Amino acid sequence: MKFVFTDKKVTLPDSVHKYAEKKVGKLDRFFKEDATAAITFSVEKERNNKVEITIRSSGTIFRVSESTSDMHASIDAAVTTLERQIRKNKTRLEKRLRQGAFERAVDAEVSTFAPEEPEEGEYRIVRSKTFPIKPMTKDEAILQMNLLEHSFFAFRDEDAGGAFAVVYRRNDGDYGLIQDEQ
Repeated sequence: MKFVFTDKKVTLPDSVHKYAEKKVGKLDRFFKEDATAAITFSVEKERNNKVEITIRSSGTIFRVSESTSDMHASIDAAVTTLERQIRKNKTRLEKRLRQGAFERAVDAEVSTFAPEEPEEGEYRIVRSKTFPIKPMTKDEAILQMNLLEHSFFAFRDEDAGGAFAVVYRRNDGDYGLIQDEQ
């Protein structure tokens, strides 16, 4: 597993990076050799130490974020959350691996934006992203959405001939699907 460390608004000693590499490295058994772990350290308001871990492996993305009063505790909590996420979806992930779904999963984060109150008739786009929208089943899209911890996920629905679709998490915990009429 390759590691990429980013320190935001904080300067950390190498010992913290080595600790994170050791802890996250234990998850290496779940991933192929091409896995990359991007670990971002930052300090939030009220001196909370935040750790974000994003692991990309064969097109599948795992992301967690944890914040505690101690950087080592944040690393431990993030690794525990990642392990729980992997174990929770273990059977689905194994099934998808056999079907080759990891190679078809979206390789970039879904676009998100939070517009401020624009004047009437004026809209301001504050963030824009482009990424390939890959064909997959509804179940694969829901799995990828859950692994990214997003509330929605755009994909091309294999069952509908590659039509554009979006799955989303409803307030009641179930999932919704938005499809192109075609």
